Amino acid sequence: MRQTQKDVLVVGVALFAMFFGAGNLIFPPYMGLLSGSAWQWALLGFLITGIGMPLLGIMAAARAGGTVEHLGRRVSPWFGRLLSIVIILAIGPLLAIPRTCAVAFELGIRPSWPAFPPALFSLIFFAIAFWFALNRSAVVDKIGKFLTPFLVVTLAWIILRGVFFPLGSIAETELPEPFGRGFREGYQTMDALASVVFAQIVIAALVFKGYANVKEQVKMTSMAGVIAAVGLGLVYGGLMYLGATASLIHPPSVERTDLLIAIAQGLMGDTGKYALGLAVSLACLTTAIGLTATVADFFSRLSKDRIGYRTVAVITVVFSGIFATVGVTTIVNVAYPLLVLVYPVAIALIVLTLIGGPVADRAVYAGAVVGALLTSIPDALAIAGLPIAFLDLVVARIPFAGAGFAWIIPTAVGALVGLVVARTGRSRPVTVAE
Repeated sequence: MRQTQKDVLVVGVALFAMFFGAGNLIFPPYMGLLSGSAWQWALLGFLITGIGMPLLGIMAAARAGGTVEHLGRRVSPWFGRLLSIVIILAIGPLLAIPRTCAVAFELGIRPSWPAFPPALFSLIFFAIAFWFALNRSAVVDKIGKFLTPFLVVTLAWIILRGVFFPLGSIAETELPEPFGRGFREGYQTMDALASVVFAQIVIAALVFKGYANVKEQVKMTSMAGVIAAVGLGLVYGGLMYLGATASLIHPPSVERTDLLIAIAQGLMGDTGKYALGLAVSLACLTTAIGLTATVADFFSRLSKDRIGYRTVAVITVVFSGIFATVGVTTIVNVAYPLLVLVYPVAIALIVLTLIGGPVADRAVYAGAVVGALLTSIPDALAIAGLPIAFLDLVVARIPFAGAGFAWIIPTAVGALVGLVVARTGRSRPVTVAE
């Protein structure tokens, strides 16, 4: 029992570190600023997609077989491959990797050296990331072990200061549907997508510790997840509260990175600004290194080494370096339509996998995915500035659409249709790993 408790603590801290992405820190304060007096409702929505779904994602991936492709294969083999490619690209060069560089620049460099060229910083940042990803040096892991505590202590210092000495009064909310907005803002963490990739790492660690049975792995992950969730909840909740206390000071048009820097400086002066900028910048660099290696590993294996690890790493850092120069806000705006498209599908697969039993059938999974896409595709197109008027009108009439949850009913209906098909024997049951 004592050893199990120790293992739970170790895995819980590891999960916290994996999901505690420095680039994610810019979202809770901004959500607090927008939601004002309703920041608790926005926080609840944000925590569901920013913490709850990632932890469920790891458990679902463990139950499905350990990888994102195993999860997607419950619909069909080709869908499993497609889903894994989309997720790797999202947490890689399309969104997450460029964002690490942009956040590091806007938090760590621009406040002190506003004239420093973003392109030069991007070149330096990704040259370092490429070198470490190519050499797979253990130095990054060692640095990471010190960086996370340093960043947590710095944030705790700022949050506690903000709780006892608030920046200002909290504005009355003018944000419609704060819960739904917080839920969707949690998409930007991309942690629910990353969780099904991280699952392989967590499972490998559990197997090494002697937990070979899938049920044991899911149980251990669940208990460790509570530790990670508490830590992440305190950080995200504290930052969102700080953003709410700044709601009468800064306009809604403020940049997310500028808001976080302004809060740190307002509470702790230049010392807080520099400490936060340094901690976040270094943490973003280690994240970029890890993600670059993950992308290079994935696509070199996918091509059966016809495209080498080094080649994929070069393509990844070059594309990410160019994209990073557009800035955090542009990257976030580009990411939003893709995340609105993918997240409902990922949530449906995670929930159905965890339910298992009577819904463990390919027709059920396929029906749920189709139902989710019927609404998420029009939503994504509208956000991207390519609305289809007729589809938008139909989606707007679906229950919960006003709060951003139009996908729930069609997903449930799709799953029920799939269940009916499954009962006719025209579909193949999914084998759940035991």
